[in-house]
Amino acid sequence: MGRGIFITGTDTEVGKTVVAVAVVRALVQAGLRVAVMKPVAAGAELTPKGLRNEDALALMETANVPNAYELVNPYCLEMPASPHIAAAKAGIGIELGDIRAAYEKLSASADVVIVEGAGGWYVPLNGTQTMADLAATLSLPVLLVVGLRLGCLNHATLTARAIQSDGLHLAGWFANHVQPGFEHAEENVASLRSRLRAPLLESIPYHSEAARARAVLTPSAVERLKEGCRL
Repeated sequence: MGRGIFITGTDTEVGKTVVAVAVVRALVQAGLRVAVMKPVAAGAELTPKGLRNEDALALMETANVPNAYELVNPYCLEMPASPHIAAAKAGIGIELGDIRAAYEKLSASADVVIVEGAGGWYVPLNGTQTMADLAATLSLPVLLVVGLRLGCLNHATLTARAIQSDGLHLAGWFANHVQPGFEHAEENVASLRSRLRAPLLESIPYHSEAARARAVLTPSAVERLKEGCRL
């Protein structure tokens, strides 16, 4: 398979899409052909073209390799719930083989595919498999988004250890300021830098929703990202 990056988070609502879009934008600006993928999305609106997830659409708007929505987001589930619950309610079974096949089609026309997970590392996809199994199926380097809020030290440390114990390469992590005025944010970042066996790629400040959608990475962060993900 072609080169890619898998982006996961310490939890839901930690800014995975903000970071994923920023990574896509940075790699496009670096001259790479970038395709995107949101394999599983739980929470979608019915449009004249069918169900559409806003995170998948945001990724598609930033990529410079166009693809059909159904290829970018093979499993688009209307209910905003854990994927295994949303899929069961929709009468759908999530199959990793289908996702791998879609990824291979995306990678055929791109230098790199940015894949954004859903929820956290061990969110269930079906009765036996989790998002970790999906990442392992694609065998991609992983970037971890840490939402800076109470509990992030435990969540980040556990997630990082889980990624590495599952045999995947944790290429780096992002400190994402998701709460205004979060006390001791910098102390939390310093604690994580000493505990996580992966480089801090960028600390993203808290902004309004509109400003966060336009987040950019510094040149040094882009170089660390490319080195860690072997791009």
